[in-house]
Amino acid sequence: MDEKILLKRIERNADIMFGKPVIKGTRLPVDILLEKLAYGYNEEEILTEYPFITNEDIKAVLLYASKVVAMEEEFSIV
Repeated sequence: MDEKILLKRIERNADIMFGKPVIKGTRLPVDILLEKLAYGYNEEEILTEYPFITNEDIKAVLLYASKVVAMEEEFSIV
């Protein structure tokens, strides 16, 4: 799937979840899904827990996170 199309599944709106990035059309924050994945939840478990999202939404979350991390600067502590 096209990267731009995937990223359109993520939105930030000051009126939704205090401006945190969420799955478009929901109040489900990106960080919640990332945390679930970090703790070992698989795609099937996430989709069962959140039946209003799709596997494309999960891909969008991962892509969004990779883009955000890629933009961060590394600071050395001496």
